[in-house]
Amino acid sequence: MSYQVLARKWRPSRFSELVGQEHVRQALVNALDHDRLHHAYLFTGTRGVGKTTIARIFAKSLNCEAGVSSEPCGRCSACEEIAQGRSVDLLEIDAASRTKVEDTRELLDNVQYAPTRSRFKVYLIDEVHMLSNSSFNALLKTLEEPPPHVKFLLATTDPQKLPATVLSRCLQFNLKNMLPEQVVGHLRQVLETEMIPFEEPALWLLARAADGSMRDALSLTDQAIAFGSGSVHEAQVRSMLGTVDTHFVLDLLRALAEGEPGPVLDIVARMAEHAPDFAASLDEMLSVLHQLAVQQFLPGSDRLRGDAPGLAELAGRLSAEDVQLWYQMALQGKRDLPWAADPRSGFEMSLLRMLAFRPALLPPGAFDDDTETQAAGEGSPGGKKPAEPTPAPVSAPAQRPTPTPAEPSTVPAAATAPAPEAAGAAPVAPALSVRGTPAPPSTSTPPPASSTLRPAPAGGPDAGADEAEDGEPAEAPDLDTLAGDWPALLESLGLVGIVYNIALHCELRAWQGADFQFVLDERHAALYNSGHDERLRKALELRLEQPVTVKITLGAVAGETPAQRQQRLAAQRQQEAEREVDQDPLLKHLIARFDGRLDRSSIAPVDTQEPR
Repeated sequence: MSYQVLARKWRPSRFSELVGQEHVRQALVNALDHDRLHHAYLFTGTRGVGKTTIARIFAKSLNCEAGVSSEPCGRCSACEEIAQGRSVDLLEIDAASRTKVEDTRELLDNVQYAPTRSRFKVYLIDEVHMLSNSSFNALLKTLEEPPPHVKFLLATTDPQKLPATVLSRCLQFNLKNMLPEQVVGHLRQVLETEMIPFEEPALWLLARAADGSMRDALSLTDQAIAFGSGSVHEAQVRSMLGTVDTHFVLDLLRALAEGEPGPVLDIVARMAEHAPDFAASLDEMLSVLHQLAVQQFLPGSDRLRGDAPGLAELAGRLSAEDVQLWYQMALQGKRDLPWAADPRSGFEMSLLRMLAFRPALLPPGAFDDDTETQAAGEGSPGGKKPAEPTPAPVSAPAQRPTPTPAEPSTVPAAATAPAPEAAGAAPVAPALSVRGTPAPPSTSTPPPASSTLRPAPAGGPDAGADEAEDGEPAEAPDLDTLAGDWPALLESLGLVGIVYNIALHCELRAWQGADFQFVLDERHAALYNSGHDERLRKALELRLEQPVTVKITLGAVAGETPAQRQQRLAAQRQQEAEREVDQDPLLKHLIARFDGRLDRSSIAPVDTQEPR
């Protein structure tokens, strides 16, 4: 007996044998069991997802001698003839080879005649979108009101090419692509029944290469069995498909984490010895990065495949920012690969781009107001380039100072009018403005934002000037002083991105010497992974100039986090701004004179005004 390929041998013969497509199966089973049959059905979907198979099972259910049912017997003459493709009452028509209107008219001339042996005459038109417009027009009337003994089953991979008049006359079922998990499960069952040795990772490779098509998966499995001399092994399937070993990708990601280009290029050279498909290598890297991202946000997830321990170790080693950025770069590299001089150089450039643009920890003072002012002065027309700023000492004030609890919290932080010369001048309320209306000139003198990072020298401003003239630096505060004001210390660390956001929601629960213990608000646990401890530790060591240890645990915060403090102070500034606007005599006069109404949503402190 000749060999029968797996795709034909394992074609389902009843609805219970279908893999996937539950939404289609349930609708057809209910229609058959409750005798609610339509006269025309349209099955759409990509190749190899079961359109023709479902149509044949449906035809078998209609014409089974045991009666119309969702469970055909499979033993009667009607079931056997349909299964063997020789039923005279099931007319399978390839629309791609019969596109002319004459072919359609010839087909419709026989519609009026009753079926020869079966209950229904079933017309199965495959690739129906290939019919011409004239053929569709000739089919419309019969498709809308066929004789009671006729059923139309249409199948297509491109439903957009069908006229709306045809779509409106059919029940439409969109078949979905097969998930890799479904394909792997079916391949496992097939190979176990056929008693063919296999390796589980090889099935995942075949499932991904099939791209949602079960028929393609079975055809590739046939090819893998022939390639492996009767067995399906991962190494042989990789060689057949031209994909790279996952261990190469893991080694590349570890080398990228170290930040050294030499080992990265050495691994690429070893990969090139196996003549891989570098586009498929980028696909494998994208798959691994996706698994790492899932593992970081959902620790213990069962979506790790292949080297699960290696993936779990790498997920804890890399930061979430690196994984997301590298995924985007690999995706961009895949799009650029056809334009590269050769695939290998394009692959190497994608990896070097990951090294060149990896997020780095910025030093303290990277966003100081002086630096921003200097940049603005250089770019402004007619502006003079200021002198190069001198490096700030380690204990310089924070670039984003936050008021301490002891200072007045109702003064907007951005009200920075020049101080009057006369000592002891009483401070005036800060200038406020309604959003969209220019604020009047302010003569207020807000108190300077205090910071425990550098206390003002005793004796007033002149004392500090004398000390600077003598060349004697101010005594730096000790570690306890710095740690005692965690919000001010945080603002001096120069953190950016997700690490800064995590630190904002951390409470400094305890510190003993150089040992810092933080509690991260559990509502923000999705942002955190173990790599953030290391980045926060490096920032603290850079700021404090001594080795420290950092431990972040998840839980409920007992005190006030820097983020909560910022929100509280912002709310207080907003209340003060609304109070000042309500007390403005000119505004009161305008409201009374013109029967006006104040839009309170437009009120904002001057330090949070939106640019016009």
